[in-house]
Amino acid sequence: MAILPPDLSPADFAKALDELRAVVGADWVFSSEDDLGPYRDSFSPVWDTAQERKASAAIGPANVEQVQAIVRIAGKYKIPLFPISTGKNFGYGGPSPNVTGSIVLDLKRMNRVLELDEARAFALVEPGVSYFDLYRAIEEKGLKLMVDCPDPGWGSPIGNSLERGIGYTMAWFRDHFGASCGMEVVLPNGELMRTGMGALPGSKSWQEYKYGFGPDPAGLFAQGNFGIVTKMGFRLYPRPDFYRTGLITVPRRRDYVKLVDICNYLNDSMLCGEIVHASPLAALMGRKDFAALATKAGGASDADLDAAAAAAGLPSWQVDLQFFGPEATTAANWAYAKDRILSAIPGAKAIDGDAFPLPATPAQLENKTQPYRTSIRRHGALGVPSLGIWRIVRDDGHLGFFPVLARSGEAVFEMQRVMCDALREFEALPSYFNATTAPLHWHSFAFQMVFAPPVRRSDPDHNAMVDRAMRKAVAVAAEHGWGDYRAAPIYQDDVANSYSFNNHALRRFHESLKDSIDPDGIIAPGRGGIWPKRFRKS
Repeated sequence: MAILPPDLSPADFAKALDELRAVVGADWVFSSEDDLGPYRDSFSPVWDTAQERKASAAIGPANVEQVQAIVRIAGKYKIPLFPISTGKNFGYGGPSPNVTGSIVLDLKRMNRVLELDEARAFALVEPGVSYFDLYRAIEEKGLKLMVDCPDPGWGSPIGNSLERGIGYTMAWFRDHFGASCGMEVVLPNGELMRTGMGALPGSKSWQEYKYGFGPDPAGLFAQGNFGIVTKMGFRLYPRPDFYRTGLITVPRRRDYVKLVDICNYLNDSMLCGEIVHASPLAALMGRKDFAALATKAGGASDADLDAAAAAAGLPSWQVDLQFFGPEATTAANWAYAKDRILSAIPGAKAIDGDAFPLPATPAQLENKTQPYRTSIRRHGALGVPSLGIWRIVRDDGHLGFFPVLARSGEAVFEMQRVMCDALREFEALPSYFNATTAPLHWHSFAFQMVFAPPVRRSDPDHNAMVDRAMRKAVAVAAEHGWGDYRAAPIYQDDVANSYSFNNHALRRFHESLKDSIDPDGIIAPGRGGIWPKRFRKS
């Protein structure tokens, strides 16, 4: 049976589709079951169940004027729209909407790199531009600029930024929304608005001073549903001359506390780029005796873990430091980091890594001599988009739960213990949090841990378990002050509910704004846990 938008008859839906075809052309309105297959969440644990969120149609506009016309038609029929840029948000819902029956507004045809400025180090792009597209545009022009990439390069800088995605160069570029500067937005009534200096006609600094005058509403469009971003500016990293890496290992579990403190200083002082850290003891998780120790209820003792490390001849922790800049500067910063860490942590060791001028050669990008986990990120660290991360995908995909925690060793130890114990009831899942689990991302000023259980379409019982585990993980993390930063539509209400200070004052504020500018819920109702009156009770 065909899926209809909420509260709309088949006859009125047919009329709406005809009006939309008149705007974009018949070839760019998709409503058959086969055409809508790509707009399902291919990583969904509720695939083919009543809980799966599905679109009624999808539409691909070619320009801003068509987006405005689509929004006005949707408003006329009260059809919710779900905007996507390239639809590659896998693990977080992909291109699927929050409300079944929504029309997916697919912005992939709007794929122009509108401006690139080497001297002023910025780009202005449309939502259909991928990281591959932006990288190619820079290379074709021979510009000495670097893109800070997330793991999969087929995503959109706009989409990734609006989901607050992160990358792997220097701190002020790794936060992709933080590195954005100026946006153009179609509002729920179809009007066009520009933020920051873009609101000044003829502005010459739209991508250089994001704030403009007065309140800055730009943050409302990240993980929100207050408008459709059709242009966005980004600060780009002037390509440095040289790249250097160095590996630090420490022997004991508690050494991690001091190691994190020192690395935070290096990061915050802009002396190094993204820091990749791990516990080499994770290699022992295939041994039943060590796995039992690492997942022990209440947490294993430091002494037992140190004994296991010594017996295996492995360090307890390691960090791979990355340095950018002139060759002499990278050498001096690595020397400083070594001296600072080795003098503070007895038994720490420093191993020189790669050192070469930029841009990197293909062989240097492949990074065959470094650990596998670091190898995946070498492309991102050097601003070259790739799809290498997909080597980690198992089964039919996975979910993503990324709780944010303080950048401290003690915070990591607490989360290891608490989350391992909380997930113990779910067979085969507790080992995601164990004594060797390190944060996946050294965010600019916080850590992000990861829980990414696999999804199996042929095993509904497994998927139901994973769904329960995800919801429990969100709740338990929130009880300990660790909030998720990004979620698939089926979990966004759970996450939003956890941000409950002062009787959900933040959500009530968002709802007030939504009711004021979009009372019928035309733009992505439910995204970010923000519901207008029309949908709030249901």
